[in-house]
Amino acid sequence: MGVRLRAMTGHARVHGLDIAYERHGQGPPLVLLHGALSDSRFWRRQLEGLAGEFTVMAWDEPGAGHSSDPPTDFTLADYADCLAELIETLNLAPAHVAGLSWGGVVAQELYERAPRCVASLILADTYAGWRGSLSDEECDARLAAAGQLETLPRDEFAKAYLPGVLADDAPAHLVEELHTMMRDFHPASARIVAPLIAACDIRDRLPRIDVPTLLIWGEQDARSPLRVAEEFHDAIPNSRLVVIPNSGHCSSMEQPERFNAAVREFCLATG
Repeated sequence: MGVRLRAMTGHARVHGLDIAYERHGQGPPLVLLHGALSDSRFWRRQLEGLAGEFTVMAWDEPGAGHSSDPPTDFTLADYADCLAELIETLNLAPAHVAGLSWGGVVAQELYERAPRCVASLILADTYAGWRGSLSDEECDARLAAAGQLETLPRDEFAKAYLPGVLADDAPAHLVEELHTMMRDFHPASARIVAPLIAACDIRDRLPRIDVPTLLIWGEQDARSPLRVAEEFHDAIPNSRLVVIPNSGHCSSMEQPERFNAAVREFCLATG
């Protein structure tokens, strides 16, 4: 008979907010941070696929999923402080911390503010903020588009945002899964996150990252192209870059076996 692994849906009161999370498995802690307009469901394939070796925890960040909405003046530092308090409340520190897209920006801020919580970093399809990784023209265009899209009904917003997020040949079931998550977004959160990531430029921090760092990028990522991965790889000492073929911006969903294998190998090697 196989060993039954622990699975838990929980809530914790941290940083003045009710934060929901999924926790699966047993072993070294692995914390997963989703991108904007999604929630812990984004990591379903990692919660299932990595629970045999790790205690895998995926949060619903403030304003996502079943977590409460943050106040309108919430900052990137507040997201990181909230996360640090959650990690310590659940006795997961220090953890391997993986963030994709906006979640990778939060992971970098967590390391800056609470390095005690971070054993290693896994940064996937992310940015040093939009200002830190994209041209000013692209940043301005994305921020303007986000503002326009927020005026649409949720279903239309999700459909309008999807193009370019997945690889062009992504299967229909994956498109629908991501569309469902995006349709469930909290409007309050969308209004906070877009200006935060648009204004953010944390390129100067990359050379100061002093924990093992794995970079995972979809080969066809149109949101954060491979040149951004190469800039991260050049800037972060002793980082490792894994490029996943047949994948766009959501590499953990599009190619979960390859993504999980890279994470597993890296985390077990770093301890």
